[in-house]
Amino acid sequence: MADVKISGSVRKEFGKGAARRLRRQEKVPGVVYGHGAAPLHVELPGYDLMMALKSSNVLIELDVEGKKELVIPKAVQREAIRGFLVHIDLLTVQQGETVSVDVPLHTEGDLAPGQFILEHVMNSLPVEAEATHIPESVTVSVEGLSAGDSVLAKDVPLPKGTTLHVDGDAVVLQVLGAQAEEPTENAEGSESAE
Repeated sequence: MADVKISGSVRKEFGKGAARRLRRQEKVPGVVYGHGAAPLHVELPGYDLMMALKSSNVLIELDVEGKKELVIPKAVQREAIRGFLVHIDLLTVQQGETVSVDVPLHTEGDLAPGQFILEHVMNSLPVEAEATHIPESVTVSVEGLSAGDSVLAKDVPLPKGTTLHVDGDAVVLQVLGAQAEEPTENAEGSESAE
């Protein structure tokens, strides 16, 4: 897990116009909340934040005008077409505290010989982990699986100190058999007419 330091400042203006002015200055409006404290409205440097978010579930040491807190991204809003950051919600965490996050799920290995399709029912796995030890991803082997096989959440190996935050019998991956297309009647009829 990456530790990133970002400095920001308290946001004093609110509304769409103020948010647009911030984004023109390459800053991102955000809110820091958690531990019963009043929400803190902040403005953060867009480039630094974008680089930090390249690591999933990044732990950020946020310095807002001299006050330092550990935070994790809880909700990130991006512009639909160009993908730039529009707004971010950050959750305050403390060392030793357990948090619920979604961890990206990766596969390794090859399916059994044949024409099969691997369907990702879940692209990420909901887990609980200590705030300073959130895994960047989890990997599950699909080696030798064939049509009809599936991988359940309880079958995914998790790092030490990480537990599932979803029903263990939830299907994470499943293997489907490829189906051949049947020829349509129009295609057959046009061949005989020639």
